[in-house]
Amino acid sequence: MTDAASCDNPAPVLLLAQELTQGGSERQLAAIARSLDRGCFDPRVGVFRPGGFRVEELRALGVPVECFPFPSFGSLRAVGAARRMRRYLRQNRIRLVHSFDTPANVFAVPVARASGTPVVVSSQRAFRDLSPGPYRHLLRLTDLLSDAVVVNCRALRRHLVEDYGVPEAKIRLCHNGIDTDQFRPAPRARPVELQGAAAVIGVVCALRPEKGLPTLLEAFARVRKATPGARLLIVGSGEMLPKLEALRTHLNLGDACLFKPATADVAAWLNVLDVFVLPSLSEAFSNSLMEAMACGCAVVASEAGGNPELVEDGRTGLLFKTGDPADLAAKLQRLLGQESLRRNLAETGRRFIHQGFSLASATRNMEGIYRELLAGKPRGS
Repeated sequence: MTDAASCDNPAPVLLLAQELTQGGSERQLAAIARSLDRGCFDPRVGVFRPGGFRVEELRALGVPVECFPFPSFGSLRAVGAARRMRRYLRQNRIRLVHSFDTPANVFAVPVARASGTPVVVSSQRAFRDLSPGPYRHLLRLTDLLSDAVVVNCRALRRHLVEDYGVPEAKIRLCHNGIDTDQFRPAPRARPVELQGAAAVIGVVCALRPEKGLPTLLEAFARVRKATPGARLLIVGSGEMLPKLEALRTHLNLGDACLFKPATADVAAWLNVLDVFVLPSLSEAFSNSLMEAMACGCAVVASEAGGNPELVEDGRTGLLFKTGDPADLAAKLQRLLGQESLRRNLAETGRRFIHQGFSLASATRNMEGIYRELLAGKPRGS
């Protein structure tokens, strides 16, 4: 066993993402970087866009953050950024590079491989259908150049093997993990607009097309007829907001549907909800869904992607047919009409997440992947 695998000498590793904002991939990168065993690993983080609130958070914890800035792949500055990254890798004797999102895969994997970095790891954390065509072609190249491709759910592993021909032996599974000290049930302090609501149904997520939020509004319009005191809360920001506001008007939901912008204090909003809904049309392994379950929400999720790996229908939550507002409305009415079922699903879901998907568990799994890959790469390689 080499020194890197036995932790006699911490291995310098560089984790990369396009930027350090509130996205799920960025959140997982930051969590892994700050939690890696410093006796075995010397973690650093690289980004291509400066700024982001997680930068200072990481630096305060002693994790260096390096920026390799360039505006686009077609810019001449991308060549300079590649040279800068190459120097950084060699000067800091980086032994493992791990890219966490698609832009980082496309840029960092070829640069790291050309620089002679011993271990190069890419990630697939969303279905590739969501990426533009040129990216999908370039990702086929990074699949070949990487020593391993990390996925966060079994559905993505099947996707890569069946749709893109990635050898299963190259794929490593590491489920997302969340901070279960932060995400746990807490007393509900509802804002003025929701006080007196018979039940609060909602979601906290980015307002993007693949999240399927029109399905939720249409289902809620049906639920409201049977339960007039119910309220819908959507917390998030993104390109879909104008369309969703127009749909609220079209469905005559008025004050029964409340929009709030994205916030770093996700747990506080989750603890306002009675039922959390994830209506995604495409989903890998949802941080939002795990966080809601950890906070003790009863959850309803579409059957898309990795959702069934978290939601066992009738035990840890309920599943509905993807894109079907009538089926979603039926599941919501079932929960609102059976308080004992709602409580049982919420408690079973909470235990499931706290026992199996903590940040500590995800970090241990990722450390195991790094050790395995480094063990086959002597320091001089």
